[in-house]
This record gives sequence, structure tokens and C-alpha cells, in this order.
Amino acid sequence: MAGVAAVIEDGTARRSDAGEGLETLGRDVLGRRLPPLKERLYPAMPRDFDGGWIATLAITLMAGILRFWHLSTPVKFVFDETYYAKDAFSLLKFGYARQFIDQPEGAADKAILSGNLDVFKPTPSLTVHPEVGKWMIAAGEQLFGMNTFGWRFMPALFGTLTVLLVIRTVRRMTRSTLIGSIAGLLLAVDGLHFVMSRVALLDIFLAFWLVAAVSCLVADRDWTRRRHADTLDTPTSDGERRTIGRWLLVRPWRIAAGICFGLALGTKWSAVWTLAAFGVLAFAWDFGARRALGVRFAFVKSALVDGIPAFVSLVLVAGITYLATWTGWLLHDNAYDHNWAASNPAHGVMKVVPDDFRSLLEYHKEVLAFHTGDYIKHATHPYQSNPAGWPIIARPIGFDAVNDIKPGTPGCNAPAGTNCLQVISALGTPLLWWGGALALIAALVFWIGSRDWRYGVPIVGFVTCWVPWFAFDDRPIFFFYAVTMIPFTVMAVALILGKILGPARAAIGTAASSAGAAMSTASPRRLIGSAVVGAFVVLVVLNFAYIWPILTDKVLPHPDWLNRMWFKSWI
Repeated sequence: MAGVAAVIEDGTARRSDAGEGLETLGRDVLGRRLPPLKERLYPAMPRDFDGGWIATLAITLMAGILRFWHLSTPVKFVFDETYYAKDAFSLLKFGYARQFIDQPEGAADKAILSGNLDVFKPTPSLTVHPEVGKWMIAAGEQLFGMNTFGWRFMPALFGTLTVLLVIRTVRRMTRSTLIGSIAGLLLAVDGLHFVMSRVALLDIFLAFWLVAAVSCLVADRDWTRRRHADTLDTPTSDGERRTIGRWLLVRPWRIAAGICFGLALGTKWSAVWTLAAFGVLAFAWDFGARRALGVRFAFVKSALVDGIPAFVSLVLVAGITYLATWTGWLLHDNAYDHNWAASNPAHGVMKVVPDDFRSLLEYHKEVLAFHTGDYIKHATHPYQSNPAGWPIIARPIGFDAVNDIKPGTPGCNAPAGTNCLQVISALGTPLLWWGGALALIAALVFWIGSRDWRYGVPIVGFVTCWVPWFAFDDRPIFFFYAVTMIPFTVMAVALILGKILGPARAAIGTAASSAGAAMSTASPRRLIGSAVVGAFVVLVVLNFAYIWPILTDKVLPHPDWLNRMWFKSWI
């Protein structure tokens, strides 16, 4: 019949050949009638706009206070800060990385801490990571000087901003300010993310740019589907939606995602896996939207009108952005390997490539050889860890330690016969990580079983930040790389806690007015769910407070430190 929609297996309604309208006749896996197609394409955002931002900014402010509190201590180079802080200052001062004095050992560090910044040699340095993260550290050094606060300022700032992004992304995914706030709060009190936000390493910037890119893709999904949904209210030429759907070639959020992915690649190359996987997932979202609209041959048509522009917006834009991050290297003839092409004539098709870019390609080959060559494969480190154990914190890493502090030393209140120590351990909040491992398994089940797109976001993010490292487990790799995993883990935890929490109210089918409105009351299901969720969040916060001293270099009696080392592998 004209105007009657056919129902396909996933409950989406298709326009009939007569094209007279869309009816919502499908039901979900529980037999409940599905909402109208427009609402499924673009569910309404929460109406608490002001309240949503108040909650977001309050949690972000709390995360910032935690991360900036006594940020300048300890007043020394912590772990690999000895490389990145100096490389960043070299970029700031010369425009490219230079070697620094290294004899006697630690001479450059001691000189800088005493206020002498004349520690660089005239020779260029091979740095084995791209320059974005180091330029970001350099921005803090420019603002506050070449000191511990200066080189830690930007990690703390961007670690804090990651909390904000997670809140807004989860809120958009769930249409719930509460669930978004839970995700942000959990990230704010994760020990690993906290520590990485307080040291001048690159991984916190990588985590930020990856979360920013995914946040843009989630926003693009909304932006696109809202425009598709709008076509359901406006007359269109016969067959437009049925044949191809709405053309959306220029999508600002997707271009922004490409830029963020490019900056992530410009921080560490490992971002390439996340870019590739989310590119596929974003196409699946586009294909799903057109299929829901009833587009015939939706896969092929989506590949043309969505896939090709997506490749340009994500991959090509990311590549251009990445190349642009090497501008400083390209502009300075004294940079490492910059003149390699001048003494190595091009052959074949490489003759058309400008010398500067051939030299840059050679630089990349040297960096790749450093990360995959025989030297690194035969190296060992006392804190190296197998990625198989990262989700359960099998082997965390110590960033700094001062042992054998005698009783009577300021801060050491140990009993006679026991010494104190100070440590900075890059340790994830255990209850959060262990609960997160279970939540990720549950999220995978819900993603596959109920085809709920939201669970795919944390699963794809987590897997692409974790699984690729198994290919490099023949060289020293470390638990702190997993800081890129934890934002996606807390997304999964928040989604599962939302499931446990249940709906806000349960209707009791009593007619209350001539309009047929139903009375509502808080359900026992909701009360029990609230208790479980609240208990979990409180326990995670308390767990974070308990390990706080070993995250922040506090002086502890040796027995108190051991009480926080729950497993031998943590020592």
C-alpha cells in the first residue's frame, strides 16, 4: 500500500516505493515499540544546558586543582623529563633539537636546576619522536621559564582538559549529564592519568589529541544525523533520500577530527592505529544512517558520498597536519639530517621529490630503525612490562625514588629501626582499572549483542591503544604507555554504570488525567542501581586517596609504602 513502510530486521523503517511517508513499525529486541525514525537518528540532547556546563566545569576544576597542586615538586628532572624538557627548550631557543652536555653524567640537569641554561652543544640531535609534544612542553617553558613548573605546566593543563573532553563526549553519547560527569570524575582520580599529567612526557598529549579526535567524530555523528533527520520534516524531490540521502561533503567536525589525529601523530606515531580504526567506524556510522533512511544500495552509495570525503577529511587532513608539524625542522638547515639529500643524489621517481622532503623521509627511517632495530630489541629495563598485563596493572613503573631517609629527617616519622622513602609511582587506581577491565568485556557484549554504537567508541579506542603494542613486546615497553587507554576505559565504565543505574523513573500505568498522563515514581531498580554506582565511585575515590602519597613523592615510612605495594610485581 502507498505510504506504508516495510520493516527490516533491525527495526528501521523503509520508505515504500510510493514514497508517501515513513512509519515506525519496528520493535527492539525486548519487543518494545521503537521511537520515530527521526528520534532514533538524533535523540534530543539533555535540556540542562547550564547545569551540564556547571557540572563539567566543577569536575574539571577539581581535576585541575589536583594536577596543579605542588606541581613544581620534586625540584628535579623526573624520569624521561631529562630528555623531553631539554629538547623542548632547545626547540624554543634554536628552532630545532640540539645535543646537550653530558659529561660528567647529569651535568646539564644540574646546571639547569641551578639556573644555568647554557647547556647545549652546537651539534643537532636525533630525537626519536615527532615534535608536537615537545613544542607543547616548550610553550609552558616560554610562559614560566625553564624550571620544573614551566616544563610541567602544559602536561597538567592538557591532562585537565582531557577530563573536560571525556565528560562532554560521554554526555553527548548518552544524553546524560550524570553519566558524563561520572566518566570525568573517574578519569580525574585515576592514578596513572594523574601522574602523567604532572611530568613532562609526551603520552599525556597523545591521550588528549586522541580523545579530542574521537570527541569530534562523535560530534560529527550527531551533526550528520541531525541533518539527515531534518530531511524527514521537509518535502524533497522524489527519490532524493531513497536514492542517495543527503549530501554532506563538507563536515566541519570531521575535518577537526582529522587535524586532531594529525597532531596525535605529530606527538607519537602509535596514533596511526586509532586513526585507521575510527576511520572505519565513522564510515560504519554513516552507512548505518543511510541504511536507516531506507537508501537503496546504501553501502555502495555511502562509500561514494561518505567514504571518499571521510578519507580526505580524516586521512589526508591528518597527513597534511602531521607534515605541517615538521615546519621547524624544514626551515632550519642545521637540524639533524636536514642536509642528507645534498650528499645523496636522488634516483628514479625520487628525483621529483624536493631535497628537504627526501631528507625528512630519511630522518623518519632513522627514527623507525631506532624503535625497531636490534639495539632496542636487545635492551632491557627493570620496569619494562608486557602489554598483556596492562589492563590489570601487572607491572607499573616507578618514575622517581629516594630511599633510606633516616628517622628525624623532616617528614620522616618512622619508628626506630625503620627508614622512610619518597616515590613517584605511575600506578593506575587499582579498583578503577580492575572494574574497567570487566566493564570493557561487558561493553563488548553490549556492542555486539544489542548493536548499540556507543559501546563501540570505548572498545575501538581501548583496543587500538593497547593491542598494537603486542607487536613490539620484544623490546622494552612500559605501563605508562597505557595512559591513552584509560580515557576509553572510563567511558566504558560510565556506560556500564549507566546500565546499572537504570532509568530515572518508572511509570506505573495509572491514568491521572483526561490527557492520559501517567504518574511516575522512583523505582526500586533505580534506588538499587544508584547505591551500586555510588558505592563504586566512592570506593574509587577512596582508593585514589589511599595511593596519593606514592603518586606525589610524599615521605612515607617503609611499612606504609609496602602496604600500598599490593603485589610483588609492583615493587
